[in-house]
Amino acid sequence: MSTKPSLAHRLYTGDLSYDFVGKRTLWYIVSAIVVAACLLIIALRGLNLSIDFTGGSEFSVSTPVTASTVEDYREATEASGLDDLGDIKVNTIGDDRVRIQVRALSANEINEMTAHLAGHAGVEAEQVTNNLIGPYWGQQITQQGIIALVIFLALVALMIAIYFRNWKMSVAAMIALLHDLVLTIGVYSILQFPFTPATLIGVLTILGYSLYDTVVVFDKVRDNLADLDKERRTFGHLVNLAINQVLVRSINTTLIGVLPVAALLIAGVFILGSGPLQDLGLAMFVGMIAGAYSSIFLAAPMFAHMKQNEPDIVAHDKRAAKRSAHARRSEETPEQAEAAPAVLSTMGTQPVDPSTLGVVRADELQRRQQPRHTSRADRKKDGR
Repeated sequence: MSTKPSLAHRLYTGDLSYDFVGKRTLWYIVSAIVVAACLLIIALRGLNLSIDFTGGSEFSVSTPVTASTVEDYREATEASGLDDLGDIKVNTIGDDRVRIQVRALSANEINEMTAHLAGHAGVEAEQVTNNLIGPYWGQQITQQGIIALVIFLALVALMIAIYFRNWKMSVAAMIALLHDLVLTIGVYSILQFPFTPATLIGVLTILGYSLYDTVVVFDKVRDNLADLDKERRTFGHLVNLAINQVLVRSINTTLIGVLPVAALLIAGVFILGSGPLQDLGLAMFVGMIAGAYSSIFLAAPMFAHMKQNEPDIVAHDKRAAKRSAHARRSEETPEQAEAAPAVLSTMGTQPVDPSTLGVVRADELQRRQQPRHTSRADRKKDGR
């Protein structure tokens, strides 16, 4: 009893295939709309930068930490009576200290907040420490992050061009990476999640993940194009086959990576309420999904688009079309061959009207036009 081939096997062999390359215009339009919307939202709403970038005041209170400590001190800070404290961040340090971060406060406001937090904790004011965080440190982080991003993209572009010996693959990969970067930052602007140094680390991390997924697809594309001169398939067909061959792998890899990241995000949002888990989790969650999308729907189809008009590719596609047509003719059954139109057919030496016959192939016409040879025994039998 034969078993039905799995989905992955059918995609790998080409028995089942989705036309990613042929529908690339649709993916370009969808991606362009999403990227334009993200850029517009970033321009209009901006990012909710944490005090690490904008500057602010930080208070540290010595108190036993329980499950409700973070929420208790958040509510206590809001009830301090001070106006517009900005994005209040509360997290715990070990099991005996709480840290509260608010906007930059004046000297009088710092004294009021210190006394208020000491009263809430039931400790002396001397046990509440405060620290003023200037925006200079955040500016340094931003500057270093941008420098790291530029160097990363330059090295990646060079590495892909050298490894695959094709600069167009490098260009397609860079466009896919920039798509993931804009989309991830756009989600932060839409949701107004705090953009912290942990977020910046997460953004740089997901760029590496997106690159890995794109390289996997390109590696399979290179394998399929290794013997291009011998292929009956067109260039676009071979690229599309490579995408389908790694599709199941890409989906499985993305799911395995996203599930633990989703757990971090849920813990940061619904359990801790704030902190590095929330900041890092959202960046990696959005970035991983965007990276899987861009490697399948953008990078490989874009590479095929950039290569399709090269003279050697055009010549190959013409040869492939001829080979494919010849292969189809050679696989025709006699019934299929006789169903095709013929311009001339003769039987023996008498001409026959083509309209009264089915189609015969050229080799069949030649065979029918040859004189019929009979043996001497057959002629005697016929009375000749």
